[in-house]
Amino acid sequence: MFRSINPATGQELATYREDDSAEVERKLVKAVAAFQTWRRSSFADRQSLLQKIADNFEANKQRLAEMATLEMGKTLPAAVVEIEKCATAFRYYSVHGAEHLQSKSITLANNRTAETIWLPLGPILAIMPWNLPFFQVARFIAPFVMAGNVGLLKHAPNVQGCAALLEEMIMTAGAPDGLFQNLRIEPLAIAELIADDRVASVTITGSERAGKAVAEQAGRHLKKVVLELGGSDPFIVMPSADLNEVIPQAVRARIQNNGQSCICGKRMIVHSDIYDEFLKQFVAAMGAVRVGDPMDATTELGPLSSEGQLNLILGQIDEAKQIGASLLVGGEKREGKGAFLTAGVLVDVPLNSPFMKEEIFGPVAMVFKAANIDEAIQIANDVPYGLGSSVWTNDKAEQSRFAQEIEAGMTAFNQILMSTPEAPFGGIKHSGHGRELGSLGLYEFMNAKTLIHSA
Repeated sequence: MFRSINPATGQELATYREDDSAEVERKLVKAVAAFQTWRRSSFADRQSLLQKIADNFEANKQRLAEMATLEMGKTLPAAVVEIEKCATAFRYYSVHGAEHLQSKSITLANNRTAETIWLPLGPILAIMPWNLPFFQVARFIAPFVMAGNVGLLKHAPNVQGCAALLEEMIMTAGAPDGLFQNLRIEPLAIAELIADDRVASVTITGSERAGKAVAEQAGRHLKKVVLELGGSDPFIVMPSADLNEVIPQAVRARIQNNGQSCICGKRMIVHSDIYDEFLKQFVAAMGAVRVGDPMDATTELGPLSSEGQLNLILGQIDEAKQIGASLLVGGEKREGKGAFLTAGVLVDVPLNSPFMKEEIFGPVAMVFKAANIDEAIQIANDVPYGLGSSVWTNDKAEQSRFAQEIEAGMTAFNQILMSTPEAPFGGIKHSGHGRELGSLGLYEFMNAKTLIHSA
């Protein structure tokens, strides 16, 4: 039985029955049947379905956003933006998907020719987290629909209301029966599902530990897997940056999605020439963040997703203090009901400590001083993760060095890092491998088949 708990109040919203083995088998049979039909569908049919799914998301925007806020605590305005972003992703692949899937001609020796065509693989299993309960799934759904695949979703237990709405939005848009199905299963059942020959490939967004377990099982059965795992993204500020622009964005980078985003700016790395002024303004701004009811439009920071997540972050703050770090503001549980944590700032975290290798998945920033660009790059890279990064400098030579030397899948200049349907999204190192979104996200779960023609 899965329970949906409102993290702002601690009250139970709903319970959901777990799928038994017979129900999982029924859904697998339906997925295979749907694939045999959908793989032969025309690009026009796929584009039409994606447009109708986008229409559904837009028409039900408020209802979907409220469910996300109720189940995982994100502010309602942020939830509305998430739903709008889903619609944008569906429309992007509807408009550009066919272009990406055009065959590519190759000239060979001896007057022969070859071409590459893109073919779907089959049912794809997606294991998705609670932090972006709609968009994380949408960026999987949109390309698999356009590719001619079908999807099986194993969503996080605490956002099963969102999972049910996702299925509703897709199936009421006119998708063939079995094109997309939500599986209510426990983590222990995932290994057996991955081993099933009817599941072609796997994608997971989640923790490093979960990613390793899924990758190990997928590798054992020689199945493609895309891993989008943790991140401890650097937010680097150099002297040429305008602090009047940087400070509000630094706060936004750290508290977006209540600090629970893999691409939040988690480590602020600031050049020594401007460190003191940055820290002064940043601490004041973080201390002024409005914490409260996520349904209130004036709230900037809602609760963490659960009491368990709150206790985990509080434990990390205590660990940081024990090794010499100082908490300058916030980082405290708010009095009363709910998993609320005030926005916090940690300094003096030892660079050589094991704590530096951890990701703080909540609205608490670590701030570091860098003497020069070399030290800034060194601090940025000295973690196991390599997902995203944000660099604030107007010096073109510095931008070039950061672009080449920061170990990450993505770097944004003079803006916070945000995902967009047009561009590939993903990381390196312990942040995973493979890409979502863009043309690369479309190709991940397709067979790039080479055809060789005689002269």
